[in-house]
Amino acid sequence: MAEPSKGIPGPGRPWLHSLATKFSIFSATLTLWIGVTIVAFDLRHDAFDTGKGFLLVVVILLVSAAIARFATRLLARPLARLQNGIRDVENGKLESIEVSQTGDEIQFLGESFNRMIMALASSEKQIRENRELLEKRIHDRTSRLEQAMRSAQKANEAKTEFLANVSHDLRTPMNGVLGMLDITLDHELPPEVREQLQTAHRCARSLLLLLNDILDMSKIEAGRMTLEKISFDIRTLLEDCIKSHQAKAAENRVELRFEVSPEVPDQIVGDPLRIRQILWNLIGNAVKFTEDGAVTVWICHQSASEGAASMLEITVQDTGTGIPADKLLSIFEKFTQADGSVTRRFGGTGLGLAITKKLVELHHGELRVESELGHGSTFTATLQYDAQDAPQELALSSAAAPIKAAFDRRRILVVEDNRVNQKVVTAVLAKRGYAIELANDGREALAKLEQMGPFDLILMDVQMPVLDGLEATRTIRRDPRWRTVPVIAMTAHAMTGDREICLEAGMNAYVSKPVSPDHLLQVMDEYLVHRPAESGAESTLTADFARQGGGV
Repeated sequence: MAEPSKGIPGPGRPWLHSLATKFSIFSATLTLWIGVTIVAFDLRHDAFDTGKGFLLVVVILLVSAAIARFATRLLARPLARLQNGIRDVENGKLESIEVSQTGDEIQFLGESFNRMIMALASSEKQIRENRELLEKRIHDRTSRLEQAMRSAQKANEAKTEFLANVSHDLRTPMNGVLGMLDITLDHELPPEVREQLQTAHRCARSLLLLLNDILDMSKIEAGRMTLEKISFDIRTLLEDCIKSHQAKAAENRVELRFEVSPEVPDQIVGDPLRIRQILWNLIGNAVKFTEDGAVTVWICHQSASEGAASMLEITVQDTGTGIPADKLLSIFEKFTQADGSVTRRFGGTGLGLAITKKLVELHHGELRVESELGHGSTFTATLQYDAQDAPQELALSSAAAPIKAAFDRRRILVVEDNRVNQKVVTAVLAKRGYAIELANDGREALAKLEQMGPFDLILMDVQMPVLDGLEATRTIRRDPRWRTVPVIAMTAHAMTGDREICLEAGMNAYVSKPVSPDHLLQVMDEYLVHRPAESGAESTLTADFARQGGGV
C-alpha cells in the first residue's frame, strides 16, 4: 500500500502537521511580525500608546482567527475529504467522496478523483464479470472434458469387454476345430483327405494368427504388454521359424537361408515368444512378397560400447517385389500395406509390421528397412538381450522310460464345460496314458475331489456355469488337503491381465486356447516332475530326476 503524501496528515500524525495548521501558524506569525514591527516603530519614536497597543493585539487575534477559519474551510476540510477518499480506495472501497464546492482547483481535483473512482469501479465490475464468465466457461469446459473422458473410458471398457468376449467366443470353438483336426491327422488317411484336412488346419491357424495380432495390438496400445526374462537357444528358435515357413517358401520357389554368428551366445535371456513373433513376421513377409529367388536371415551380435547392454541384430533380406520409396515409412502403420489397392496380389491385415515395430521398441531396439522397387527389401531389427552361459545338458539314460511310465499313471482332473474341448483334451492326455477324470463345472470338480481324493494335477477352465474356475480354485486353495495340487488354467480368456487374475486366484500356470498339445504337455510336465507320485517307486524315480534338474 502506498504511503500517504507527506503534506497530508495520516493516521497517527500530530495535528500540527496539517496544512491548515501550518497555514494558520504562518499567517499568525506574519500578522504578529507586522504588529511587533509597528510597536517597535512607535517605541523608537516615543509614540507608543497603550490603547493603540491593545487595539493592535485585538486586531492581530481577529485576523489570525479569520485566516485559520478561512484555511480550515477552504483548504483543510476539502483536503481531508480527499485524504479519506484516497484511504478508502487503498482499502478497496470504491465510493464517491463529498466534494466541497469551492470553485477552485481543490473542487476540480475532487471531481476528477470521483471520476477516477467511477472508472475504477466500472473496470472492477467488468473484471469481476469477466472473471465469473471465465470461471463459468472453465467449469463448463471441465465438465465437458470430464464427460468426454468418462465416455472415452466407457468406450474403452466396452472395447476391452468386446475384445475379451470375441476372443473367448472365437478361441473356444477354434480349440475344438484345431484339436479335432490334430486328432484326425494322427490317423491313417487317404492322401486326398489328408491334404484337405491339412488345408483346413492351415486356414484355422491363419485365423488364430489374425486373432492373436488383434489382441497383441490391443495390449500394446494399452501399454500393458510385458516381456519375460527366460533363458533360451536363439539358434533353435530360428530353425523352428525357418521350418514353419519352408512349405510356403517351396510353393513360391524361394530358397530359405539362415546363419547365426558364432559371437552370439548359445543361451540368451529374453522373451522367446516375442522374439519368435518378430522373426515369424519378418520371415513370413519376406517369403510372401518373394515369388522367386531367396530369403536370407542373419543373426549377429552388435558390438556396443563398454558398459552398454548387449544388442542382437536380426537381418532379413529378400529378392522380392520391393517397396516404393514413398511407402517406406507408412508400412509400419496399423492396417497399412505397400499395395492397398483392390487389385493387390498379397493379402493380409497390415498388422504384422506394426506389431513387429512395437515389439522391437519394447526390446529397446530399432527396426529399419531398406528397399528398392523390383530389387527386394532388407529389414534390420536390433534387440537388447542378456547373455547367459549354456546350461549343462542332462543325459537321459534308460531311466527315462520308467520316468515316463511314472507320468503315465498320473491322475488328471479336467474341469471343462465344453464337450468338444473335453474330447480334445482327453485325446491329448490319453496319448500319455494319464488317468483322466472329467468335471463339467467348478462345483462338480470339488465333488470329484471329495469323492476320489487328491489328483496329481487339475486342468481348470475359467468361464463355466454354476461355479467358475477362479472361485473353484480359491476354494481348493483354502482346503489344506488340496493346497499343493497344481492347478493349470486352460482358458479362452487371453486378454491383458487374464493371466495375472488366474495366478492371483491360486492357479500355478496359464495356458490359453486354442491349446497346443505339445505346449500343454510341456507345462504339465514342469509341475508333475516335481510332484511325488502316489506309489513309492514312482515317487523315488521322480524325486531323483527332479533333484538332477530334469524336465520333460
